[in-house]
Amino acid sequence: DSLAGATRIADLFAGCGTFTLPLARQAQVHAVEGLAAPLAALDSGWRAASGLNRVTTEVRDLARRPLMEDELARFDAIVIDPPRAGAAAQMARIAAARVPLVASVACDPVNFAKAARILADAGYRIHRLWVVDQFRFSPHVEIVAALTVR
Repeated sequence: DSLAGATRIADLFAGCGTFTLPLARQAQVHAVEGLAAPLAALDSGWRAASGLNRVTTEVRDLARRPLMEDELARFDAIVIDPPRAGAAAQMARIAAARVPLVASVACDPVNFAKAARILADAGYRIHRLWVVDQFRFSPHVEIVAALTVR
């Protein structure tokens, strides 16, 4: 719902397409992941499905080589689900590019707070926030936030 209206979405740290494929129902999606195998599975799944918009993939280590402002400028929304260590460098580039909508997923509350601060300092505000307790008998939670820039 929070990305409704977006027509060009980048899914960063996309894995095998957990978010990419559902988002492709409404928009063209560019999936970026550091490993080739999950993207190959995503590409195969996208090609076998019907009713989806175009999905492109890119193998890229976003920790070492984040998408830069000129690359981010072609998207009207970003989904980012980084590893537990976070993605401060990529968040800084997103903040500088001022992509209108950001959906941030985090499995570590401390790194989520750091990423949210980077975006807040650039004028983003949390529009919606969910805490997902999906790991029964575990203290781990997933945090999902929808942010918009002013």
